Amino acid sequence: MNPLKFIRTFLTLSALMVVSQPLQAQNPDQPSTSIQPTPAERDGQHDFDFEIGTWKTHLRRLLHPLTGSTTWAEYEGTTFVRKVWNGRANLLVLEVDGPKGHIEALSLRLYNPQSHQWSLNFANSKGGTLSQPTIGGFKDGRGEFFDQEMLHGRAILVRFVISDITANSAHFEQSFSDDGGKTWEVNWIASDTRVKDEPDQAHETLLHFRPRIARLRND
Repeated sequence: MNPLKFIRTFLTLSALMVVSQPLQAQNPDQPSTSIQPTPAERDGQHDFDFEIGTWKTHLRRLLHPLTGSTTWAEYEGTTFVRKVWNGRANLLVLEVDGPKGHIEALSLRLYNPQSHQWSLNFANSKGGTLSQPTIGGFKDGRGEFFDQEMLHGRAILVRFVISDITANSAHFEQSFSDDGGKTWEVNWIASDTRVKDEPDQAHETLLHFRPRIARLRND
């Protein structure tokens, strides 16, 4: 082929290819289709720092959940919360008394840095075993945790909510649902008010100096 003819043919085909491409004018009102970076997940490992200390607890418990009963029992007592792993875990110990008896319970809260979620593991002194953990986290100062359990041979959903958090108070509610979360029945309501932390501070001081005391004894 003649070189000049080849160049003319190439330039003609190139021009046709450019013309055939649709013109895409940038609309300032149209959102950009460029890929946006994924925002970093929130680090919630200190979400429970607000609760470290000693609290006066008023507890209301629905005696027969999901039976249509409206009979509640009330209790008064104390809640102690201690930090573990620099806040990535904590241990709550509850002890209350009321007309329906004495309750001793604990909750071990563990933070998972991979999922950025907390697991709440509850046990009472009568059972002596940890229950199915509720899983969740905090958003805008409110904590929500969920799990599925068995109650009277039926699978139910469990929701635990922590709300109204201030420096000196907090509100806790547990609810059950037997219709897949369409409706919820509250069965556990606790209102905590902070009290002086001298006992906890003394305990932490003892833990701090115990290794030194042991060394002195060995010397």
